[in-house]
Amino acid sequence: MGDLFDSSPRTDAGTGENTAGGTGAGRPLADRMRPARLSEVIGQDQILGPEAPLGAMLKAASLSSLVLWGPPGVGKTTIARLLASETDLEFVQISAIFTGVAELRKVFEAAKARGRRTLLFVDEIHRFNKAQQDSFLPHMEDGTILLVGATTENPSFELNAALLSRAQVLVLERLSLADLERLAQRAETVLGRALPLDGPAREALLEMADGDGRAALNLIEQVMAWKVEGKLDAQALADRLARRAAQYDKSGEAHYNLISALHKSVRGSDPDAALYWLARMLEGGEDPRYLARRITRMAVEDIGLADPQAQAVCLQGWETYERLGSPEGELALAQAVLYLALAPKSNAAYSAYKAARRAAKSTSSAPPPKHILNAPTKLMREQGYGAGYAYDHDAEDAFSGQDYFPDEMEREAFYAPVERGFERELGKRLDWFERLRARRAGEA
Repeated sequence: MGDLFDSSPRTDAGTGENTAGGTGAGRPLADRMRPARLSEVIGQDQILGPEAPLGAMLKAASLSSLVLWGPPGVGKTTIARLLASETDLEFVQISAIFTGVAELRKVFEAAKARGRRTLLFVDEIHRFNKAQQDSFLPHMEDGTILLVGATTENPSFELNAALLSRAQVLVLERLSLADLERLAQRAETVLGRALPLDGPAREALLEMADGDGRAALNLIEQVMAWKVEGKLDAQALADRLARRAAQYDKSGEAHYNLISALHKSVRGSDPDAALYWLARMLEGGEDPRYLARRITRMAVEDIGLADPQAQAVCLQGWETYERLGSPEGELALAQAVLYLALAPKSNAAYSAYKAARRAAKSTSSAPPPKHILNAPTKLMREQGYGAGYAYDHDAEDAFSGQDYFPDEMEREAFYAPVERGFERELGKRLDWFERLRARRAGEA
């Protein structure tokens, strides 16, 4: 719903009753408080303002197909319904969860037979497969329908390019605490009394909604149903009301956004932010084993040989979690994240590996030079296998300086250690070997 409005009383669009007077008490509060006009929607000024995309479309009387992308409870369904009302379009709503190809065909046939253009609102549009999404295209192009799709998932990943090219994506945002406070004030007007909460408790209630207008109204309705004297404080509220579960889809965009935030916080050497994003994922129900695997990847990708111990810390944390389980073992993962965030950073080994893979791909048929091949047979010795190989331990400093790249390939330098952490020492060793190699080449 996200059905958020200004604080003035209004007439309910469906019944003609003045909802501020408290009639229709048998209906859920969220339903009773649906806006009758777009101007009553609280929040989303970035798309509804006079100069914003929707405001400009309505002003020009030129509404295009839309994809409304945003979290639950921020007004996607309400905005679609009010758009149809304010542009005199027939409003038809379907859900991609419950609608198949046969039902879609009936919707399109009914729209063609209708005397006026149809605004077809498709909730959870990302649930449709490519073929189903493609079925909208001809009806959008011939003007039979104006499509308004709603999704909580990133349209770039979930909707096909043909559909996106014919619709404008509008991003709806979580409601701010100020938006939710306006919503609470409106609810108090409709219900005819104030929330029985002191200031901190009221703020805690709105924080529980986590930017979701529908959830805020449901929480408000629940609190209003309590028969209490005076005002409850934050602790009393917490004792009576369970906090909402975190909005987190382990297979959706939130999953990838949060692991990206964790990884980049570690890379950016911010232990506090890294710990926060780790906690967010765990609170959302993420599998700690997935986190252990990704944390270990961070060690080899972003710390590498600047701190060889980092990988061991991650593996130890992973093993500790496996032995202790949740929630005690999660502390080991937290310690690993803190260690990584504060470790010296280097992607030199990661970059060197990728460069070597590219070179290997482009020279995939080049054989090793014969002098480093074994020659277990007479024929192989006659072919020059092993000829001229210098055993490094017999050379001064145990370094022969021979070339080990394919004969047809120029020597390449893939690894460039940074001047941080342990890699500073590795850089010194690399320079030393390069000087020895140049000297051996000069001696030859």
